[in-house]
Amino acid sequence: MKKERIRKIVVSIFAVALTFILSMTGSLYSFDKIFADSWYQKATPTNPQIKIIAIDEKTLQAYGDMKTWNRGLSADLIDKLYEQKEYAPCVTVLDIMYISEVDTENDFRFAQSCKKAGNIITAVNTVYETKVTKQGQSLIVDENHIEMVEYPYDALKEVTSYGYANTIQDKDGYIRYATTEVSYKDEIIESLAVKAYKMYYENQGLTPVMPETFEDNKFGFTYSGKSGSYEILSMADVLEGNIPPQAFAGSIVLVGAYAPGMQDAYNVAIQKGAQMYGVEIHANILEALMEGKTNLPVSNVVFGFVASIIIAIFACICFKSKIVFSSIITVVGIILNLILGKVLYQNGKIINLVILPIIFLLTYAYFLVEGYLTEILRRRKVVSAFKKYVAPQVVDEISKQGDFKIVLGGESRDVAVLFVDIRGFTPMSESLEPEQVVEILNEYLQLTTESIFKNGGTLDKFIGDATMAVFNAPFDLEDYIYKAVCTARDIAAGSQALEEKLMARFGKTVSFGIGVNCGRAVVGNIGCDFRMDYTAIGDTVNTAARLESNAKKGQILISEFVYEAIKERVEVTEIGEIPLKGKSKGVFVYQLDKVK
Repeated sequence: MKKERIRKIVVSIFAVALTFILSMTGSLYSFDKIFADSWYQKATPTNPQIKIIAIDEKTLQAYGDMKTWNRGLSADLIDKLYEQKEYAPCVTVLDIMYISEVDTENDFRFAQSCKKAGNIITAVNTVYETKVTKQGQSLIVDENHIEMVEYPYDALKEVTSYGYANTIQDKDGYIRYATTEVSYKDEIIESLAVKAYKMYYENQGLTPVMPETFEDNKFGFTYSGKSGSYEILSMADVLEGNIPPQAFAGSIVLVGAYAPGMQDAYNVAIQKGAQMYGVEIHANILEALMEGKTNLPVSNVVFGFVASIIIAIFACICFKSKIVFSSIITVVGIILNLILGKVLYQNGKIINLVILPIIFLLTYAYFLVEGYLTEILRRRKVVSAFKKYVAPQVVDEISKQGDFKIVLGGESRDVAVLFVDIRGFTPMSESLEPEQVVEILNEYLQLTTESIFKNGGTLDKFIGDATMAVFNAPFDLEDYIYKAVCTARDIAAGSQALEEKLMARFGKTVSFGIGVNCGRAVVGNIGCDFRMDYTAIGDTVNTAARLESNAKKGQILISEFVYEAIKERVEVTEIGEIPLKGKSKGVFVYQLDKVK
């Protein structure tokens, strides 16, 4: 038991340590994110004020490869959107790079169209590279160093707002985070989504609320829709006048690539197996800012500390509980972990969803397997040991049911105790050969043992030519007092045939005296570490032994406690109160004549 306890404590400590290490190192990060995406990211109706003008296959078929376009086509699009001021968009975001001048005339015309519209946001591209700098004796590696920024050409830059279009891919290549701004030289550049969010709110007379951020101005966001969830309008249809101008009134319009091969599609958290175009990603980030669907990861240290405490409590419960309760606690713990994760996520906090369930299951599995193996070994030892004391069929049946409990060291139980002794054994043994004496004794002991086991009793011990049996220990035995009396009857009945057999073989015969009592006794393993005996001790046992010693040849004596318990099923002769050696008061005794 001590080794088992130490083993469980070590496993519990290991579970706590593993929880903290996994929390701090982020070893299960990718696995957690895959699961978290399916748990957190659910498509919802998107904001109808956000519209996408797609440079789709229809547009490319109508106007050719985008690389061949001059800026006149973009000017035509802006003119079309802002032709009627009352139906003009509130904000227009151009997720297109206009880095260098291509055609002076059309470049100028496009810049003038944007200037006239007045609420156009164009895209810049930040170019990152890893930079290593020396600080004292240490080398500092900056993987997000901005080497350069590709701005719109000068004429356009002067008349439009701009934001960077770069997306941030997570460790596994999926987009779950965005940034609010980057710093380049002395300039702070905001993202396209942040720029559009601020411009839209200011135009509506509202105050934008910026999200909390963590390292490098990052924040997590919840997608509102999958690919195709926003209203998608072909740029060709807009240019050709197929879309009524009022369709864009007061809306936020995002213009961007929406065709295969344009190298602007990415893996996103809300959908697996299909990429999403960059312009739709910007739309989702924009809506997350507008609706406050942004979040921050909880510190690894904080999560690791709290998770470790939870696992410590969980391990202690499993340590002390039965397997059914541990199973319930494990399931409840996993469910509560998921619910808590969802509640925190909806309130802007992200926790690791898989660490606690994994440690729950590993800890539970260990205690389950260990308990199962320990129980098998214990059961085998118990069954093997007690088959020597208890009827084998009784042990087999109880071990199959698995509902017994053996308390080593001793417990107080209500029992019935039977003593039986051969009368005249000593004189007989003096007149026979030793081998003959042993044979007679074995025949007699076989009779008593079979009778005890037949009635479900426990063979406590042989004491020379005497036998002691206990009923209702170590296992509960139904109607145990009656079965003890039945055992006495069976021994008496069997002894008649045994007497005839011994007379025929040896010319000698033996008889018996039996005493039966019932009451409380201490039963268990009595002795020391290297030698112990399963037995019963106490006044109940002593009284049964005294009854047997007072029984005459062939007589069965039972105490008044036995008689009162089964008097409707026996016939007796009242003996009366007799003194018993070692007892200050006499005991009222009956002779058992018949068992019904």
